[in-house]
Amino acid sequence: MALYVWSSMASQPRILIIDDQAAIREQLAFALGYEKYRTAEAKDGEDGLSQIEAGDIAVVLLDIKMPGIDGLQVLSRIKELQPELPVIMITGHGDIETAVIAIRTGAYDFLTKPFDTDRVLVSIKNALRLRDLQSENDALKDKLAREHRILGSSSAIEEVRGLIQRVAPTEAQVLITGENGTGKELVALQLHARSQRHHTPLLALNCAAIPAELLESELFGHEKGAFTGATQTRRGHFEEASGGTLFLDEIGDMALEAQAKLLRALQENTVTRLGGSKPIEVDVRVIAATNQDLQKMVEEKRFREDLYYRLHVIRIDVPPLRERREDIGELAGHFLGEACRRNGLTKRKLSAEAHKYLASLPWPGNVRELKNLIEASAILADGPTIGEDVLETMAATASRPAVGEEMFSIDTLEAFRAASEREFIRRKLSENSGNIKRTAERIKIQRSNLYKKLERYGLK
Repeated sequence: MALYVWSSMASQPRILIIDDQAAIREQLAFALGYEKYRTAEAKDGEDGLSQIEAGDIAVVLLDIKMPGIDGLQVLSRIKELQPELPVIMITGHGDIETAVIAIRTGAYDFLTKPFDTDRVLVSIKNALRLRDLQSENDALKDKLAREHRILGSSSAIEEVRGLIQRVAPTEAQVLITGENGTGKELVALQLHARSQRHHTPLLALNCAAIPAELLESELFGHEKGAFTGATQTRRGHFEEASGGTLFLDEIGDMALEAQAKLLRALQENTVTRLGGSKPIEVDVRVIAATNQDLQKMVEEKRFREDLYYRLHVIRIDVPPLRERREDIGELAGHFLGEACRRNGLTKRKLSAEAHKYLASLPWPGNVRELKNLIEASAILADGPTIGEDVLETMAATASRPAVGEEMFSIDTLEAFRAASEREFIRRKLSENSGNIKRTAERIKIQRSNLYKKLERYGLK
């Protein structure tokens, strides 16, 4: 077995040549060695698989016709061992059909005998470039997963993480349920980051924040002139997300007409733009989320039953913070460090009494409420230790309505109007059990406008 290695090549990628003909192995090894690639050779499939298992192989050149296990069988074994390892098949002219099958099986490319040296080098360079891009994508995927990780060690949150691990690599539609502020968006991000579609963007659409008359255009796009103001053709979220993931938040607030079109898109994998007639094929994994009881809405004819079961292939319930109190300390510590870094503050810590106080609160706003409370306390604390008194003050300020005589202690008319509007919206939202769509209808403003006000006043 010939092995060509130059002393300056220690850091170069290692190419494994698997071929039963010694002359072919030597020819390829010489050409690759001249370009300062490290090479290794194997006379059959078993020998090649052993070297791959040992590691340090960047690209494989694999003959199709060999004694013992043939190239296609070896390719299948390689894809089981190292799915990301690029494999370039070697074939005679009469084996082109077999080479095509190999490509479908997962081979990166195929080369025909006799070899064109330039063609060999180009294929290997492209395969190495692909390997590097895959490594970068994996690193970005891991970074995204770390940045948006779901914190906590309670059994309730471990169950959520376990479901994500099992479901993420599949193509199943997922329905995420839970109260406001529990972290449904994080679950969606984790599902995408750990999926086969992680190299594509995750597009998100809040169904409650878009007026009903514009929601279909946002989802499916529109042609120029489809409606007043449609001055140019526009692709919708389904087209933009094709090949990737579409996260539909607040799915329970979607109008029934839009629900019917969404169901059709999921069933047929096609969309038709508003004002258009041509179906457009799309490949989208949909993840939906809601804080409402969709099953009850189905019974009340406010949500389509067929769409409910289409979305509800897998359901992930995100527990409220009051059901995972053992996680509050870890979450608070994380949010405190994050708040200090983001706001340029010196390092702070929570006292033992502060931890006990946090564990005693009801947390109607869940993790989002905890995060906001910790950040406000970090900013306004006088020293490095945040005590129970600071947290109590911040919690009371956040929850205390500005009514009665307190309203008239406000200095400016603008501040008075803002305080009045905030309290009005807070009360109406409470009267409607947090249902944004119903609240917007009853106070007679657009849902999108109400969402902006909720963000502005910290009520979301």
